Amino acid sequence: MFYIDPVYFWYVFIPVLVISLGVQLYMRSTFNKWSKVKNSSNLNGAQISQELFRHTSLQTIRIEHVSGTLSDHFDPGANVVRLSENTARGTSVASMAVTAHELGHVQQYQTGSAMIKARGFLLPALQFSPTISYIAILFGLWFNLNGLLWLGIIFFAIMVLFSLLTLPVEIDASRRGIRLLNEAGLILSEQDSGGSKAVLRAAAMTYLAAAITSILQLLYYISVAQRRS
Repeated sequence: MFYIDPVYFWYVFIPVLVISLGVQLYMRSTFNKWSKVKNSSNLNGAQISQELFRHTSLQTIRIEHVSGTLSDHFDPGANVVRLSENTARGTSVASMAVTAHELGHVQQYQTGSAMIKARGFLLPALQFSPTISYIAILFGLWFNLNGLLWLGIIFFAIMVLFSLLTLPVEIDASRRGIRLLNEAGLILSEQDSGGSKAVLRAAAMTYLAAAITSILQLLYYISVAQRRS
């Protein structure tokens, strides 16, 4: 028979399940709502990006289209923003907000944001932290090696720290995105403003949920190690 630790079930699994489902429902309903509302400028995401480059202090970079839904992202290594087809071609408030958010990330890098630098400092360690962490925790539990378990917890804590740093980075990118839209004169109504903020607030909730999940898992691993000491 499979055994599930009651502590993990009640204090990690159930809270994470409730939070994740709640956030996903909130995100989908908010995005679906504002995906059906046209922005006042009637510009699609690709056009919005060009307007932001033209009318703000942003340095122009390449904009590419990618497949998928909500697959939009800024790739600092290639210095390119990739917009999903729905965002690039859509003229909705949601498309405008998502585009502005990604260009908010561009501004973070172009202005040397301290938060971006702090998160970037952890990136090299993050390449091997997950593998070392889970292997060390698994073998530490199987073979009752508390030292190995604590080693895994330390590397898992690096992942948690990265998740915690990601949350303010994403919130800051959204704030920058709204400012860029205002600077470019693209926020023309309360609907543009309120809808954009609602979409970006819902997106931020996904990062908050991820941070809470990682913290709960870390606390559980620590409790297990302490019980085995």
